[in-house]
Order: sequence, then structure tokens, then C-alpha cells
Amino acid sequence: MSALSPQYWLNWIREFRFASPEYLLLLLVIPFLAFVTLRWRRKGASFRYSDIRNMKKVKPTLRMRLRVLVPILRLVLLSLLIIAMARPQSGWTERNVKTEGIDIMLALDTSYSMKAMDFHPNRLEAAKEVIGEFIEGREADRIGCILFASSAFTLCPLTLDYGVIRGFLQNVDFGIIDGNSTAIGMGLATCVNKLRDSDARSKVVILLTDGVNNVWDIAPKSAAEAASALDIRVYTIGVGSQGRALLPRNMGVFGSVMSPQMVQIDEKALTEIANLTGGKYFRATDEKKLREIYSEIDRLERTKIEFVEHQNYDELMSLALGPALLLLVLEILLAGTYFLKLP
Repeated sequence: MSALSPQYWLNWIREFRFASPEYLLLLLVIPFLAFVTLRWRRKGASFRYSDIRNMKKVKPTLRMRLRVLVPILRLVLLSLLIIAMARPQSGWTERNVKTEGIDIMLALDTSYSMKAMDFHPNRLEAAKEVIGEFIEGREADRIGCILFASSAFTLCPLTLDYGVIRGFLQNVDFGIIDGNSTAIGMGLATCVNKLRDSDARSKVVILLTDGVNNVWDIAPKSAAEAASALDIRVYTIGVGSQGRALLPRNMGVFGSVMSPQMVQIDEKALTEIANLTGGKYFRATDEKKLREIYSEIDRLERTKIEFVEHQNYDELMSLALGPALLLLVLEILLAGTYFLKLP
């Protein structure tokens, strides 16, 4: 990379450090020395005159005004010597990463029952927020997402670009797919199909739903058996509070009304899917529990990452020591010539 490149200097600044930073504490003495020097200069030597009226008319010469440069040079010199003692360094770090990635497909139910308001502001929005946090916490894993309701739709294929998938996820809303039904089997089968050709060490599906499968083009058990045959582990999450939940219903010209509905989750089928594939079934009754579930899955499915780092640093002491020596010579010359003081 060229030394004229802005990126070169950004990297240089990022890797800058002091090998012995404890010496920088000595810089705290500099303000005290400056204060003492200023007080001493103001006090100076004194002479007694019988009449100083004429003395007041004498203006200080340029040499007298510039005499303050000598103590300033001395303080700057001392500061540079302290910085040199702290051993400034800059360099670069070479990092070799060895990782065994996990491929994760997220299946998100977008049927109209996900409008239920037992989660804030509703089940779908709460799920989107928690899933986004889960994605943000991953490293070196490919993640994809499908939506399902009456059918299944691939929102994002497997990718390492977490910003892209989170952006897609934020725009998910009701109506992308007909939400009058819940095709759990089709949603799972679509995830399995996306992972079929994966050569990752571990392949995982995290399926979130709040209902019961009522689209039988593909049965949930059949999709789970296909996942098991391909060594795909499925974690299932049932979302919904116990008992009843308020669901907004469109009444046309009369607007929306809140209608209580029974929470119906086919926990038996979701447990069977998880057991067949070596996964686990979870029940989320509120946002806190949903976060805990994704945190647990995050711990269960962790990628093994090994870093081998080589650090190379150049000593930059000369950048401070060189100017310090020049200032020392300059101070000696000025103090002994132009700013020479006679007793």
C-alpha cells in the first residue's frame, strides 16, 4: 500500500502504541514546571530607583519579548524526551483464521396469527428484533432466511453479509405471503433444500411459528425426516402466551377491532420435529423468554474459531528523540548568543 494512500495512514494510526506507556505519566509534571517558570520570570531580579517615571516609558525590545522562547523550548524538549522514553511504536498484525463454519437457515412464520399482541408490538415484530440480535452476534457462519405462511418464500439465501440479511428482515411484513394458513412442513422443507448441498461442519434450522400446520402439501414429519437424513439439526420455537391473545381484525369500513383468540400451537409436532433431527423444542411466552431461547441456541451452535497472530512493530523513538536533540542544540545556541543574559 502506498504511503500516499489515506488507508495507509489510517492503518498506521490504528496500530500505533506505546511499549512503555507508564512513562507518559511524567508529562503531568510539565504544567507544574511551566507554572514555576512563569512565576520565576515574573519575579525576576529587582533594582531600587529613586524615580521610575522615565523607566515606565521604555518599551521592551523584541529580544526581551522573545526571551520566553528559551523556557518554552526547554519544556518542549523535556516533553519529547518523555515521549521517547515511552517507546512509541507502529506496525501491523497478521492474523490467520481457522474456522469450521455453521450454516444456519432461519424459518419465520408470517401468518396473520403473528399479529397477536401478546408480544410487543406483536409477535412478528418481536421475533424480527430478537432474530436480528441473534444474527448480529454470529461470526463466520453463513445465515439464510425463509418466510412461510400459506406457502414458503426465500427471503435471503445463505450469506456471510449479516447487514444484508438484517436489512431484508427489517422490511418483512404481513402480506408478502398469503397469511391465511400455516405451512410449517413446507417452510421446513424449503430450509432443508437450501442446506442440502452445504458442506459445512454443522447445518441448522431454527423454525419459529405460533400455529398449527394446516397446509399438507408437505407434512412436517416428512420434512423433519428429510432433515435428519441430511444431518440437519432443527430447533423449533413455539411463540405465544398461555390462554388467549388479542388479535386485530379488519372490519372493512368499521376499521380494526381487537378480537381475543385461543393460542393454538402444535407443540407435539414441533417437539417431534426437534427430536427426529437431534434438535430441541422451546416455548416462548414473552419477549424475555424468546431472547433467552435464541441465546441458548447461540451457545449450543457455536463456531470454533482459532486465531494465530503475528505482531510486527517498528520503533518510532527517533521521531521524538531527533527533534528533542535539535531543540537542545537550538536552546544552547540561543541562550548563549541572542538571548545571552549577563549578571
